[in-house]
Amino acid sequence: MLERSLPRRARIVSPSSIVHLEGPPPALPPPQAGAQRWTRFVLLSDTHNATFDPPAGDVLIHTGDLTQRGTLAELKATVDWLCGLPHPIKIIIAGNHDLAVHREWYDENWQRKRHKVKESAEAIVELLKGPRAVTADLVYLQDEEYTFRVHEGGKEWSIYGSPWSPEFYNWAFGYPREAGEALTARFPHTDILLTHGPPQNILDLTNNDDRAGCAALAARVRVLRPRLHVFGHIHEARGAYIHLHRDGTEVLAAQNGSQLEAEDNSEESRMPDTVEEVPPGPQTVFVNAANWPSGPNTWRNGERVPVGGAGVTPIVVDLLE
Repeated sequence: MLERSLPRRARIVSPSSIVHLEGPPPALPPPQAGAQRWTRFVLLSDTHNATFDPPAGDVLIHTGDLTQRGTLAELKATVDWLCGLPHPIKIIIAGNHDLAVHREWYDENWQRKRHKVKESAEAIVELLKGPRAVTADLVYLQDEEYTFRVHEGGKEWSIYGSPWSPEFYNWAFGYPREAGEALTARFPHTDILLTHGPPQNILDLTNNDDRAGCAALAARVRVLRPRLHVFGHIHEARGAYIHLHRDGTEVLAAQNGSQLEAEDNSEESRMPDTVEEVPPGPQTVFVNAANWPSGPNTWRNGERVPVGGAGVTPIVVDLLE
């Protein structure tokens, strides 16, 4: 298996998608008569109670670890923040730190995580699914699909969200790796796939050089071929990769170059430092959207990077409808 070392770049551009990794993205061009329109997705993950001002866009997505310890108070603060953001549509899933959201796990483990009181299941549902969330156009997905349109008469986007990731020290929403195939088999064909954890070998390299992603998820994504797959969980692997699907080929392993000790000297790796251009063709945009600084993203110019700061800003993806 060829492991591609992704170069540091500010943008990745293809005829049907544009990924903005660094800095504020430019405004989308105005639609031309009879032409397809673009939809702008603003991607967040692993904010762990932190709040900041994300870039403007049509759809804001958060792929879990909304909180640090998964309490009702933490979740309320994050939901308050998200509901107050101006994005017309906001779609979120939970992650392994969002303890009280995973009710079956929480009922058995809440005292082990040193919660002083057992949080109310009804209050959690009210926060995520209640009238205030509905009024603020905040959609919480837990193993379910949602469809929406951004532009009148435009494309109807489908999006499926799942909070699960492979078991890790008995946190919430964990599954044994041998159960991954059955779990991911339930994922439908959809335009946009949200999972908390990454697929194996795609932006999943940890500080300990482990590939922490799920092999079953990687195999399922090869079948589903979503336009966009957003995840987080592995903070240090934050980044993006556009994969062109070619019949009979596997998804290549792709990791951030700054994480790898050995450089890939192939011609494919010699991309410009600022903009990577991808040719046309069926493709999936993979994004590890983690905003929590870790690994190569912890420090910038000798100072510790804040959550959502330089190097871990929200990644913005523009998709052609």
